[in-house]
Amino acid sequence: MVVQICVGSSCHLKGSEEIVELLQKAVAEHQLESEITLAGNFCVGQCNRVGVTVQVDDDVYTGVTPAAFDTFFKEKILKKLQEGA
Repeated sequence: MVVQICVGSSCHLKGSEEIVELLQKAVAEHQLESEITLAGNFCVGQCNRVGVTVQVDDDVYTGVTPAAFDTFFKEKILKKLQEGA
């Protein structure tokens, strides 16, 4: 699985650095380093008023915030990994 975090200007201002850190921590805590590749990307044209854009394989999610991160990680990443297994 490839998880790409937007680091373009808009998402950077909305906290993409913190989302990157949260993703790194969550991947390590769940020992998923061999299953998930984290990468940065620039604007995919899905800017939202709140939060950061994150692409999980071919699925694009907008508005990812630190407050909603745990739910995002469980529902969009862990669940997808479990379904693919």
